[in-house]
Amino acid sequence: IMHALQKLLFFHVFTCLRQAGHGSYIIKGKKAPENSLLYMASVQSSTGHVCGGFLITADFVLTAAHCAKDNPTHVVLATHNLKKSHQEKITIKKKFKPNFYQTAWHGDDIMLLKLSRKVQLNKRVKIIPLPSAKVQLRKNEVCQVSGWGKTITAGETVNELRVVDVPVINIRVCKELWPGLPANVICAGGYGTDKGFCQGDSGGPLVCKGIAVGVVSFNKNRNCDYPDVPNVFTDISKYRLWIKSILKNPNSDKQNP
Repeated sequence: IMHALQKLLFFHVFTCLRQAGHGSYIIKGKKAPENSLLYMASVQSSTGHVCGGFLITADFVLTAAHCAKDNPTHVVLATHNLKKSHQEKITIKKKFKPNFYQTAWHGDDIMLLKLSRKVQLNKRVKIIPLPSAKVQLRKNEVCQVSGWGKTITAGETVNELRVVDVPVINIRVCKELWPGLPANVICAGGYGTDKGFCQGDSGGPLVCKGIAVGVVSFNKNRNCDYPDVPNVFTDISKYRLWIKSILKNPNSDKQNP
């Protein structure tokens, strides 16, 4: 009997872990207009696009810590279409993750990418502001998430950037629906709607009123069209001091948030 219980417990834990999938797709979205979202970055490895990201200074891109497992080597800016030749490709010089980061499910799913050179900010490339203080998001406030991922469950990834509106979900409701939810997160899209980042590439921004307030972290990946739990983002406002210290001294090895 004991052996049977152990097997049952292992299966339950394994199932729960499988259900928390990294955000990789845009569901029920639309093609992003060419002159919009000019802060978006495609974080790439030697095999191509692996995650989304966004430019916060001329030489720093913000993305998700779990994207590090794909060994990104460079970012692509200045294009919405990853197949187009007109794009700016810049090598990643250094990656910064919080020291306490383990997995997306454990929280601290945020990473800074120091670029090898400063990008020229112009009509094709812009930066997006981060919260200057703790953000007060209202329930059902409509924000945006964007990415180059799949558009339907088990579909193909896309070359053209897509964007979708998602409603903010009360954090108390989110904790009830996601038992064990990590701290320092924002929930928006997914539960109660057929739109979300099931997903807007992992590492992409949750943008509210023109400010990047969250980083795409994870969702329930077994049902991307109508997930029965909210999509989860890292709350950038909780990492303001950590980000500021790295931007000020990128040669430091201090990575604690």
